[in-house]
Amino acid sequence: MSSARRSGVLIDLDGTLVDTNYLHVVAWSRAFRRTGHDVAMHRIHGLLGMGGDDLVAELVGEPSPEVSEAWAEEFHHLRPEMRALPGARDLLRELHARSQVVVLASSAPAEDVAAFRALLDADDWIDGATASDDAEDAKPHPDIFQVAMDRFDLDPSRTFAVGDAVWDARAAARAGIVFVGVESGGTDRAVLAGEGAIHVAPDAAALTDLLNEIGIEGLRGSQTREQRR
Repeated sequence: MSSARRSGVLIDLDGTLVDTNYLHVVAWSRAFRRTGHDVAMHRIHGLLGMGGDDLVAELVGEPSPEVSEAWAEEFHHLRPEMRALPGARDLLRELHARSQVVVLASSAPAEDVAAFRALLDADDWIDGATASDDAEDAKPHPDIFQVAMDRFDLDPSRTFAVGDAVWDARAAARAGIVFVGVESGGTDRAVLAGEGAIHVAPDAAALTDLLNEIGIEGLRGSQTREQRR
């Protein structure tokens, strides 16, 4: 029964907890050039957070294993430049302290998810993670969020997602859960709010401050929903 299910937070990685979005832009740009495609970087950035096959198809007309393989190689070379975003570990620790099930809900390859977790060094406060192999369709499809909720027995009405991209917002909406945005991936607050984010913070550090100010129920939007009834 839903009353026995748990409350949780599904948190994106790229651009939300780790400062990798612009590294991805460089990696994709190099991959496109290597495979004979001329794609401007700003177009790549606008699609970050979308599944890789969908991103390639959107930019060159169809999925391309050649482009995707080149991207993986280029991103691997950029890994030494990865950094945790300000406040990322503090946010995970605070959510865990408030008895939330914390899931890194990513559709990145498992190898990258493992590298991000090592970088964050926060496994004591993380209940689990997803990766690309866990779902057939990546964001903006809801599969990753649905898999995370099913795997950890989370109640959608007591679960929210945190992310930096419109694709996170759309996946959350399709999964029937609340979305909270951060601008650290390079997407403006007005865009995230327009996609349905009930709160938008500059980064994980500011989101932790907001959590400490309004509490987990306030961050989840429960008070807002009650006021609308």
